[in-house]
Amino acid sequence: MAEVVKIDADSNTVISTIGSFQYDYLVIASGCKTNFFGNNKIMKNALTLKTTFDATTIRNHILLNFEQIISAPETEKESLLNIVIVGAGPTGVELAGTFAEIKKNILPKDYPSIDFSKLNIILIEGSKHTLSSMSNNAQHASRNYLEQMGVTLYTEVFVKNYDGALVILSNGMLIKSKNLIWTAGVIGNLIQGLKEDVLALGNRIKVDRTNAVWGLSNVFAIGDMAYMQTPKYPNAHPQLANVAINQAKNLAKNFKAMVADKPLGDFEYKDLGSMATIGKSKAVVDLPFIKFKGYLAWYVWMFVYLMLILSVRNKLIIFINWAWNYFTKDSSFRLILSQKNNI
Repeated sequence: MAEVVKIDADSNTVISTIGSFQYDYLVIASGCKTNFFGNNKIMKNALTLKTTFDATTIRNHILLNFEQIISAPETEKESLLNIVIVGAGPTGVELAGTFAEIKKNILPKDYPSIDFSKLNIILIEGSKHTLSSMSNNAQHASRNYLEQMGVTLYTEVFVKNYDGALVILSNGMLIKSKNLIWTAGVIGNLIQGLKEDVLALGNRIKVDRTNAVWGLSNVFAIGDMAYMQTPKYPNAHPQLANVAINQAKNLAKNFKAMVADKPLGDFEYKDLGSMATIGKSKAVVDLPFIKFKGYLAWYVWMFVYLMLILSVRNKLIIFINWAWNYFTKDSSFRLILSQKNNI
């Protein structure tokens, strides 16, 4: 329940909001936050999706807007009915697909007086393709799926500004919207005290093959914060959970090796593949030896997701919920959770 304020590497001290702590070895694994690329106005007005709290906030915001649409004048309905998602990586693509499905199957039942043919789900991406970090097969398939589901997709376009009501794009287009969700990149949670020459693009920390911070023998950085250049990854590793987990395992082995006075092992990342789901029966999977899409990819995505969930009880509950949603095309949990003075 404390926050690290600064690291003093000269005195081996971590300074926090509840006091200072001496260390023999320090591991920095502070992860990332949403990157707004210096645009404070967008940061103030956009919704983000990095935590469970963010997800609840998005649900509350969207459902409250639908409540408002019922009684809103026609001049205000357009901005309430435009849902804009910025960033067509896995998070943005999956979110757009989810909104497309609830637009078709769920919302018309809850709000029969609203004309959902006017609800627009707009996905904006600065590069040429959706899922730009995945294979060409995944890029083309994800785009086709989204367009089939009715998502409006703009590529090679950036959001220049957003004031909470109007989205301004780099091509001059203006979109009225009170629902902008920002999923366009991350930046490291930088801790003060490290020298500037160890910092890389995106506030990542330069480390060697053992994850030791450049110039420091007892300070390590792992996960999203670590910028490790290798022959296979000259621009550093992708900021994925599997990279962080394996760097942590390698570092743990190296700590044991230090105690036993044995040589340290270099980290080498083995890419097991990546996947994304766009909607029911619509997913893409990139494995080192094969790439595929559709039903099979969706089943593989669900299986891998369930295996990553902790405890058999949680796995069973999620599986039952998925089965219920699949056959009923409905979700039983649509509570609006908000403070009384905010409604």
